[in-house]
Amino acid sequence: MTNPYATGGRTAPKWARKRYVLPALGLAFLIGVGAGGEDSSAKGDAKPLAAEARPSATVTATVTATPSVEAEPAPTVTVTETETARVKVKVTETVTAEPVEEDYSGGGGSVYYQNCAAARADGATPVHRGDPGYGSHLDRDGDGVGCEWG
Repeated sequence: MTNPYATGGRTAPKWARKRYVLPALGLAFLIGVGAGGEDSSAKGDAKPLAAEARPSATVTATVTATPSVEAEPAPTVTVTETETARVKVKVTETVTAEPVEEDYSGGGGSVYYQNCAAARADGATPVHRGDPGYGSHLDRDGDGVGCEWG
């Protein structure tokens, strides 16, 4: 079915209008590229931008500074007053005690347990920090009590 109100001629769709515009833009682009291209025969016609280098005379004036003689300042007289005071000083001797070595990994005394089985065999379990035979290797949880299990 056709539209009864349409005019008699057939109009071109919108995409068909582009068939004139796109070729015209392409032609304008090619003309612009051709006009802007460099012609190899015209190189000798152009004037150089900078003139040729020629030697020239240059005058340079050098000024040498002459040292000026300055007069030495006159010596000044300085008067210093001294005052002597007697002070009584009490000398004391400071005695510093030797620092006590704290062995954090071991306890006191000369007892050493290689493991908890040895401490149990000796009857020393649980071993507390500071007790003879205590060592950090015997304390699993780091609470200061070694061989507290079993």
